[in-house]
Amino acid sequence: MTLPISTPALLLDLDVVESNIARMAKFFEKGPTRLRPHYKNHKCPALAQRQLAAGSIGITCATLGEADALVANGIAHILIANEIAGEVKIRHFVELSRKADVIVAVDNPRVVEELAAAARSQEVAPQVVVDVDVGQARCGVQPGEPALALARRAIQAGLRFRGLMGYEGHVGHLKPGPEKERAAHAAMDKVVKTRCLLEGQGIPVEIVSAGGTGTYSLSGRFLGVTEIQSGSYLIMDTGYRTVCTDFDMALSVLGTVISKAGEERFIVDVGLKSISAERGLPVLKCIEGARLRKLNAEHGIIDILDPRLPVEVGDQVEIWAHYSDATINLHERMYGLRNGAVEEVLRIEG
Repeated sequence: MTLPISTPALLLDLDVVESNIARMAKFFEKGPTRLRPHYKNHKCPALAQRQLAAGSIGITCATLGEADALVANGIAHILIANEIAGEVKIRHFVELSRKADVIVAVDNPRVVEELAAAARSQEVAPQVVVDVDVGQARCGVQPGEPALALARRAIQAGLRFRGLMGYEGHVGHLKPGPEKERAAHAAMDKVVKTRCLLEGQGIPVEIVSAGGTGTYSLSGRFLGVTEIQSGSYLIMDTGYRTVCTDFDMALSVLGTVISKAGEERFIVDVGLKSISAERGLPVLKCIEGARLRKLNAEHGIIDILDPRLPVEVGDQVEIWAHYSDATINLHERMYGLRNGAVEEVLRIEG
């Protein structure tokens, strides 16, 4: 297959994407937990619209820039599953709250007070979820009383408290099996017990948001969790595929052979500026007899293992993405393929 597009280019198999969307939607169609897929993976408004059309209750994102892109494309129900801090970002969020149904995670009383102060002049009540550290040791207050205290403070400050978030990212990349099930259960138990504590104190908890692609089938069936933030399932990559085989890989980077050193190696125009090697080296798609050995800024060095391999300068080569988030972030567009041809060009925004 030779595509009439400049390389390196990001390719997306539309049939696989649609199959992944349908498979995840089917899992959540009977509830009670719902899907609020994560935008940070694909960063593509057109794909977010397809996820919503398949039954998702809204979209999760990681940054204010991503939230802006979603709102600009008519998507209004958004959870920013991350903390913000500082006058500029707090003012930005308050202004965004006037345009859309947007929620942000908080884990610090100072941010709560600054959000409230910034909102008073705008006559808006910003929506928040309290982020609970369920074991990842990244952001979040401790479960139980600390989370209760912050929820109370948010309500007293005039914010609209919507519920809790507990992201078990430390569990997602564990291999399937009893250990993973126990770890996911332990993480969700912390956030759900915190929900019970708040409700016992008369504080309604509408949202308990958790989960990712690696834990969707575990956290998504845990009583008390209301929504799951899976993102990578849509596109998948060779890294995630080692722990979640429920979904198929759809994302690759197309390169062109620009040099060949006899029967030893050839070089493609795909390097670190177009494909991520942060979590491991990518692998070639549908090519036997060759192996990607190294990535430089603009070059991919591929060893020829079988001298009979029919590859020449000018040929196109596809490379599977190993870490899709960091690969997509390097591009401005994806080329959606069907039956070996480009069917649409999808913008990457945010």
